[in-house]
Amino acid sequence: MMATADILVVEDHADLREMLTVLLESEGFGVRTAVNGVEALKALEETRPSLILLDLMMPVMSGDEFRRRQLADPRYCDVPVICMTAAHDGRERARRLHADEFFQKPLDFEQLMSVVRARVHSE
Repeated sequence: MMATADILVVEDHADLREMLTVLLESEGFGVRTAVNGVEALKALEETRPSLILLDLMMPVMSGDEFRRRQLADPRYCDVPVICMTAAHDGRERARRLHADEFFQKPLDFEQLMSVVRARVHSE
C-alpha cells in the first residue's frame, strides 16, 4: 500500500485554504497549511511535504520570497511547487521561480486536483 502523500497548502485566504484542505483530504492526502511564507518555512522544518501549493501574493512573506528561500535550501529545493495567483503576471513569475506548475485564480479545482494527483503519484 502506498504511503499517504503530505501536501503543504500556503494560502492567506481562509476560505480558499479550507476548500483546498477539504478537497485534498477527500482524496486521501495529508494536509498542512500556512498563511504566509514565514509559516511555510517553519512547516518545512517540521515535515517534508510531497508537494507545495503556493499562493504568490501573501502578507508577511510573499510566495515569491518563500520559493526563493526554498530553492536556496538543499533540504527542500527539490520539493515540487504548484504556484497559484490572481496576478496578471503570475505565469511569468511562476516560470522565473522554477515552479513545476501554475494555476491562475480563480482556480479550476478539477484541473488542479488532476495535476496534484499526477505530480504526487509520479514520485
